[in-house]
Amino acid sequence: MSFPIRRFGPLRFYREALSIALPVMLQQFIMSMVSLIDNFMVAGLGDISMAAVNVGNQLNFIYIVIINAICGAGGIYIAQFNGAGNVEGMGHAYRFKVIFALLVSLIYFTFCQIIPEPMLAMMTQGNAAQSDIVRIGSGYLRLTSFTLFPMTISAAIGTSFREIGLPKIPLVFSAFATLVNTAGNWLLIYGNLGAPRMEVSGAAIATICARVFEAASFLVYVRLRKPSFFIPFSALFRIDIRLIREILGKSGMMFLSEASWISSETIMTALYNGRGGAEVVAGMAAGWTIANIFFLLFGGIWTASAVMIGSTLGAGKLEEARKRSEWIKSGAVAAGLIVAVLGAAVATALVPLVFSNLTPDAKAISLGLTYVILVYLPLWCLLNAQFAISRSGGDTAMGMYADVSVNTLLFVPGAFILALCTSLDPVPMFAILKITDIPKYFVARHFFKKERWVRNLTVRG
Repeated sequence: MSFPIRRFGPLRFYREALSIALPVMLQQFIMSMVSLIDNFMVAGLGDISMAAVNVGNQLNFIYIVIINAICGAGGIYIAQFNGAGNVEGMGHAYRFKVIFALLVSLIYFTFCQIIPEPMLAMMTQGNAAQSDIVRIGSGYLRLTSFTLFPMTISAAIGTSFREIGLPKIPLVFSAFATLVNTAGNWLLIYGNLGAPRMEVSGAAIATICARVFEAASFLVYVRLRKPSFFIPFSALFRIDIRLIREILGKSGMMFLSEASWISSETIMTALYNGRGGAEVVAGMAAGWTIANIFFLLFGGIWTASAVMIGSTLGAGKLEEARKRSEWIKSGAVAAGLIVAVLGAAVATALVPLVFSNLTPDAKAISLGLTYVILVYLPLWCLLNAQFAISRSGGDTAMGMYADVSVNTLLFVPGAFILALCTSLDPVPMFAILKITDIPKYFVARHFFKKERWVRNLTVRG
């Protein structure tokens, strides 16, 4: 006789989950604060400069999503091989991360160096300040493209530490890199302490310095400590073709899922960027900067799921993994509700203070967007939990089906209908379009219940 699984687990389970999730969330909080400080400093240069930096970062975000998908696909196997005690398998999964992430970085670096203007123009169609945004943003994008290769190394190593249950190590390096970035911004944006006043270019150079410092710190540490997953560059291409092909299959579905999501978000961003001038781009960007503080929940959910579900599956404890999945989902929703309530109060105080140099219209847009995001936060936490648990067991198809179907059939057509047939401002446009995440939840729930994720991937056929 089978018994129903309790929705909430014991307190010791959530203590263990928090011990894994909190360092990741703290690291993301630090990175969010860097973004907030960057925006605060750049906002002092006016709406146009802030708009240029943030449109450039919207393009960089597409690249980051792809890198995260690659690291996530390799991470599925690192977590499960760690649970099974298979060091060789962990090394091959780490190779996959580094090789394919560097390849993507090289492609995007080439685009940023050769055609940044067309990419930025695509994102600002119809905006009254397009020419100024493209002019400033192209220089920023060319400079920040030099961060891609060190960022790839940091991502591959940092995510691997999380997947073997050591999230505090990347937290430490991220904290020091943050100090480098903040100091660089203070010196170079406004020319403090006799440094040249470089404005937007100064922000880009400060980011380069921070990323190089972070990657160098990781490389020195892993050479000294030799963690179980790490492979030196001299042995990077000694790959297990069969395993790499298997991970590529998983990453292919993850890539389709992430590509569907990020392309739909990019289309929406390009459409609402055309609803006014620099104040729209700056206001929406400021809102997302605040929201990223609340989105740190997602990183905690993904890492806790990868470690607590992935390692359990890798150890062959399938029934235990089923129980833990329900406990993670319930905990994710509860965390989303708590952060949403507290976040509304924080945002009300933070937006006028941090973005005091923006125009009143930009600040109003920023605050409105933040409130809408907080309303959806519990639902998004549940969606992230479903996707994270499924991927920890190798079921990357669920996310692909949910994202591709809903984004293609509902979200993107809805975005064009609202843009072409209404005069809605960006914030209500966003609020209406995100209703499509409700059917996305039900699609994901349907596939989640099939339990294709309840698999031990370390058992080789």
